[in-house]
Amino acid sequence: MLLIRIYMRKMKYTVAALVAVIIFAACKKDSGTSSSSMPDDCVVTNSVSESAVIEGQYIVTYKQAVVNGQAATNKADAINIGLLQKNNISASAIRQYFDGDTPGFVAKLSAIEAARLKKDERVVAMEQDRIISLSTCFTVAAPTLITWNVNQVGYGDGSGKTAWVIDTGIDFTHPDLSVDQTRSRSFISGKTSASDENGHGTHVAGVIAAKNNLVGVLGVASGANLVSLRVLDKDGKGNLSSIIQALSYVNTNAKAGDVVNMSLGADSISNILDQQVENIASKGILFAIAAGNDGKPSVNYSPSRATGANIFTVSAVDSLGNFAKFSNYGNDIAAPGSSNSFNLSERALCYHERNIHGYTTCSGIIIAGWK
Repeated sequence: MLLIRIYMRKMKYTVAALVAVIIFAACKKDSGTSSSSMPDDCVVTNSVSESAVIEGQYIVTYKQAVVNGQAATNKADAINIGLLQKNNISASAIRQYFDGDTPGFVAKLSAIEAARLKKDERVVAMEQDRIISLSTCFTVAAPTLITWNVNQVGYGDGSGKTAWVIDTGIDFTHPDLSVDQTRSRSFISGKTSASDENGHGTHVAGVIAAKNNLVGVLGVASGANLVSLRVLDKDGKGNLSSIIQALSYVNTNAKAGDVVNMSLGADSISNILDQQVENIASKGILFAIAAGNDGKPSVNYSPSRATGANIFTVSAVDSLGNFAKFSNYGNDIAAPGSSNSFNLSERALCYHERNIHGYTTCSGIIIAGWK
């Protein structure tokens, strides 16, 4: 069964830093670190609904010819005429559309309708939609400015650059972040705001782009523009199809040189998810993807198995360069993502909406990639 989750464990420091090193020139300010005694690791607790199939809901991608050859006034009509009607499926089955090199839709189908549609030669791929959710791990600590992991990998001026964060959203009112609210979007049914109600996405955003000022922490790409693509709700739950739709939005609106942060991973493989990532990356848009924290080959999971130019799947090491035992492996990049290194236990600070737009300490895979 497919599980897509956001990693909240020691390896977290890896994903949010890699991309900044790739695209942002160094522009250092006064460094300084502090350490505090922290637990050796945090326990990952998965939601009871993780990997649950959404009964009767499917993600379908189709060939461009489905719409190109139709004399219809809009895409919905073209799909209805070119694909649904020919398979005896009502247009009311469609829930959402998404664009891209391999466009598609999310639909409610019976088992018979799904089997019939899957056999249509114009369908590229078809998967059942599933629940996605956060793993839980949050530890509060005292504020600091430049954390050990950011100091180790370097930090620079991100002004004029853009990072697209696919996560729980970003706190729009946090004074230490520059969020592009105009381009931000929610892909959660019934939720129009892309502002964070969980805290995880804001944490990621802080590691990426916390401003170069005298408060809080320093991001590895300080001052970069952040676009919030919210796919998980206040409880850290959402659908695989929401991630697919978010990637479709990136495909349409991002430009070469922009960066997409995906601090999430699956317990299995989604060919549609991987294909979306690879298609977008081929346009010069960079991806920082968490390798995962199962201690297994990253090629066994999506989207960490996605390959190609501009795709960077990141494993974790500790402050001494030792490979983290929990980290997935097999990719070519590793960065600080473990708090365990003798007496050095400082962790990257995170932002949390419920902490009055303040600063707390989190750990896990998401952070390592932005180094």
